[in-house]
Amino acid sequence: MSDMNASAGWSRAFAPASVGNIGVGFDLLGHSIDGPRDEVSARRIDEPAVRILRINGNVPGIEQLPLDAEANTAGRALIALCESLGLAHGFELMIHKGIALGSGLGGSAASCVAALVAANALLDQPLPREALYPFALDGESASSGSRHGDNVAPMLLGGVVMALENRMIQLPTPEWLWCAVVHPDQVLHTRRAREVLQAPYALHEAVTQSQHLAQFLTGLQTNDRELIRNGLHDVLVEARRAPLIPGFGAVKAAALDNGSLGTSISGAGPSMFAWCDSRDVAERVGDAMQQAFADAGIDAHRYVSPVAGPRAECLSANAAEDDA
Repeated sequence: MSDMNASAGWSRAFAPASVGNIGVGFDLLGHSIDGPRDEVSARRIDEPAVRILRINGNVPGIEQLPLDAEANTAGRALIALCESLGLAHGFELMIHKGIALGSGLGGSAASCVAALVAANALLDQPLPREALYPFALDGESASSGSRHGDNVAPMLLGGVVMALENRMIQLPTPEWLWCAVVHPDQVLHTRRAREVLQAPYALHEAVTQSQHLAQFLTGLQTNDRELIRNGLHDVLVEARRAPLIPGFGAVKAAALDNGSLGTSISGAGPSMFAWCDSRDVAERVGDAMQQAFADAGIDAHRYVSPVAGPRAECLSANAAEDDA
């Protein structure tokens, strides 16, 4: 892309929602889903600055999101990109939110990943996906207060990803794995959900979690349903966060009773996910989870997706401003 075109045109990208932690892999594992998504349009400007022109969308609470770039996940990610590359130019952004705030579906991560993918397409020498990871971690920290990659990594690569401190590892994902995700009409902010994890853990809990994680990862590598089923049990985080989600026990029971391999909290919650061994089972499980929330007096949205979900992609380059 020429300098003139890059400066004059808009690039628009999307980032999918995600299931962070996958229960057993706190701050380590995540996978993307084919469901709600955020979109960001970026344009190069001559000034070495990052500006957010507007944020829109049909999600409650959107007016609370900061236009100040440093305080916004998308803005902070691009500030980090510009500073690291020593760019003489900057970017203007327009953000369209499709992922509910405080849903546990990676909404804050999606905005910064979509912004990075859109802006990267406008660079004279675009970076490989792996090189965008540290900037995405910087962006995520604007919302959560920490640099954890279990949401941004699967959004960047797609599917199931292991998010380490300085690299992403895409894991093999059997094609028969499907996921049901149910989002109740509640808000649970990541900072609040992390507060309940502050007390020390017993050694035997850490050992048990390690055993589950080992089985889970081996099950993915060897295409083994039973290892995945046996490993998909979180003994560290779920019990402490469950009281923050009204109806949690009934929703989990509904998923297991209807054939899921395992179910837990998506990210910080309040969304819940269930892994299943076919699309038909995932549809049935999703309906049962949604009904369980309804029985508790809570409206909820249901999504069914392959576990090997999509990665963030550019939707258009040199798009008109009105398309954002």
